[in-house]
Amino acid sequence: MTDCSNPTPWTDTTTLADLPRLAADRWGGRQALLFNEESQTFDDITRLSNQAACGLIAAGVCVGDRVGVWLNNCSEWVHLIFAIARVGAIMVPINSRFRTEDVAYVLSQSECSTLITHDNSGPIDYWAMAQEMPPNSDQFPYLKRIIIKTRDPDASAPIGTTHWAAIASNADNELEGELQRRADAVGRDDPAFIMYTSGTTGFPKGVVRSHGFLRNQVDRVKHLGTTERDVMYDYLPLFHIFGYLDGPMLSMAAGNRLILTETFDPEACLDAIETEGVTQISGFETHVKALVDAQEARPRNLSTLRTGTFGAGTASAVPIYQKALEVLAPLWPLTAYGMTEIGGNACLSYLDSTAEQVFNSSGPPCDGFEFRVIDPETGSDQPYETPGEIVVKSYNLMLCYYKKPEETAKAYDVDGWFRTGDMGYLRADGYLRFLGRYKDMLKIGGENVDPMEVEAYLQGHSDVAEVAVVGHPNDRLTEVAIAFVVPRAGTEPCEENILNYCRGRIASFKIPQHILFLPKLPMTSTGKVRKADLREQALAELNTA
Repeated sequence: MTDCSNPTPWTDTTTLADLPRLAADRWGGRQALLFNEESQTFDDITRLSNQAACGLIAAGVCVGDRVGVWLNNCSEWVHLIFAIARVGAIMVPINSRFRTEDVAYVLSQSECSTLITHDNSGPIDYWAMAQEMPPNSDQFPYLKRIIIKTRDPDASAPIGTTHWAAIASNADNELEGELQRRADAVGRDDPAFIMYTSGTTGFPKGVVRSHGFLRNQVDRVKHLGTTERDVMYDYLPLFHIFGYLDGPMLSMAAGNRLILTETFDPEACLDAIETEGVTQISGFETHVKALVDAQEARPRNLSTLRTGTFGAGTASAVPIYQKALEVLAPLWPLTAYGMTEIGGNACLSYLDSTAEQVFNSSGPPCDGFEFRVIDPETGSDQPYETPGEIVVKSYNLMLCYYKKPEETAKAYDVDGWFRTGDMGYLRADGYLRFLGRYKDMLKIGGENVDPMEVEAYLQGHSDVAEVAVVGHPNDRLTEVAIAFVVPRAGTEPCEENILNYCRGRIASFKIPQHILFLPKLPMTSTGKVRKADLREQALAELNTA
């Protein structure tokens, strides 16, 4: 169990509001962040985070406010993590692939006072969508302001909004005292952020996490052996717990250099390993497969590549990681299990775990976590190697699902064990193996997609009487969504018509890959859709098409 790291000291009182100062005190002039050739030191991040915090106070952000951050990966995203914490507010990361319907739900349900977004990014016009969410309106009574980060820094912000530059460059010395008072008042058990994750109710749930998650992050650094000599290449989105932890949180805890990119490009990643001396990468099997393919097509020198955190254990992942060990050598991956509700790394293997343990498990429980695997019907413990539902107890569990007390209560059993809804088993060596989901969730290119949410949206189409969404295997994305539609009487909808109904309104990864039409959905005797039958039908129809 190798531990060669010496992370930033963590105490019971440490919060996100403290991290920039703690890191700057130790590594101040060292490069902390590289994004699009823009380099920032730990001292720079501390200064820029404080300026943004003063700007948020000047804009009217109050203690306890929810601040929606609808941005692609960028250096400002990192500053906002700490700025929002220091003003005593709560960050609400919003998936940058969300569109108007998705974002409107998150803003309304979380009662955000502030939305920070782009004017446009690539082909996506964020401001055009944001205009459908007017502050102080009947639909968004809590929303008071929209802050726009323009692609051209010299361009004016749209009328009625605040320019990000005015927030980021605030140097009002009179606000420094107020900022310090607010930062000092932030407690470990206070809400730090609300991340929305798909659930079984048909709508995303806001997972409220406290600042106490930092203890688990220190454990993560020790498992990885990360030090200030490491270079982390983070292509994972910061609005996900995985990218959030593996990017800025890792750097602030270990002093390593972080290379942040807006999106995943396997060619660019491999080039950076060769030219920048990258030592750590992380991701899902989708990323690993793309990296393996790109490296085989055009080999690079990967001699600096040391380790990273990856989701493994499922049958589909085993051959991918076996090949990665050969093609991406000397990479030695750490395998992990986690979720937003219980922490990004509830289980994590070690640098000296065996290849068999890496390929066929999700690692042993981290410090402060207890795991059981139970029969989901009886609640009794399953023997080793016997699949069941994974349940967990820990200091690192979520505070709640925001404003969803019934869903929060249902997530725990009577003895306080969190029911993950995931299938797995415990091994005799103490490692957990994640096998899949009991909950009828889809995993599309690393994104969790609740089929009930997509079904609810599709049922808003005037020609749709009934709909059921299932997963279908896909080499690149692991799986994609397939929608079975029963047309409304007297209508003859076509696939393109229904897909057009989705485009620009819901996130692209939620849009079904295919629409298949049926006269009626297959049902059980209790009135539930027989989704297993639909999956089989999709396999038969699409694989022979």
